[in-house]
Amino acid sequence: MFETYKKYWLFFFTFLLLIANVFIFYIGWQDSHKGFTFAMLDVGQGDALFIESPTGTQILVDGGPPKKILNQLTRVMSPFDRTIDAFIITNPDADHIAGFLDVLKTYKVDKVFESGALTDSKTYQNLKDELKKNNIPDILAKRGMRLDLGGGVFIDILFPDRDVSAWATNDGSVVAKLSYGDTSVMLTGDASIKTEEIILKENSPMQLHSTILKVGHHGSRTSTSPEFAKVVSPTYAFISDGKDNKYGHPHQETLDTLSLLGAKILRTDLLGAIIMKCARINICAIN
Repeated sequence: MFETYKKYWLFFFTFLLLIANVFIFYIGWQDSHKGFTFAMLDVGQGDALFIESPTGTQILVDGGPPKKILNQLTRVMSPFDRTIDAFIITNPDADHIAGFLDVLKTYKVDKVFESGALTDSKTYQNLKDELKKNNIPDILAKRGMRLDLGGGVFIDILFPDRDVSAWATNDGSVVAKLSYGDTSVMLTGDASIKTEEIILKENSPMQLHSTILKVGHHGSRTSTSPEFAKVVSPTYAFISDGKDNKYGHPHQETLDTLSLLGAKILRTDLLGAIIMKCARINICAIN
């Protein structure tokens, strides 16, 4: 009888120890992820950016191609966390939105912002159907809109400034500026030189100057004009591209433009995910 009770209490003690370890891991993970995080996730030939404010608000800017993003999210989100506050769809091409369908199977999403650019692709229609089925508000992003993520983090929408439903998807990309104190990121989606010219006309150099330029369209020569890059004047240029991709991204012309400005170029095809963390405002480090 004594041996039976001894085995029972040993099992019970082991179970409690396991629960305690899980709890300690969770608290430790939360402590290590306080502050501000901006991550360019490694999703191959596509875009997927993760943002978390010091108050815990989480945004995904694009979701990349299919079957890539979920593994990447484990690098920046707690395994216990199954909610994301918002998606921002910069444009409806598959390499920006297909991964959102994977995310919706695992995470609860509160709202979606998109440019209004349209495509008749099956992937886009499936995403729209899922948003409707889950009663997720679908909001048009417009110039002048400011998203307050809490803790001093803001996203200011710079484009679209008009109806882009009949535009080419790249031309109609959402362009926004992410700010946390003196640290800022120019988010360009696949915005073309045509779109950059509009933004240059509508904003002052001070409004556009950014610490980091999320280089448009994976470093294609159709984006990142010398004029736009000069005004943004980034210290760092982040490029999301697939290794040995068939498009030849990033193009040498774009790399030359950024190099002439003295920007430090960081690429996912060479480095994997690129993660910037700010323990406090203006105290940031890029891994």
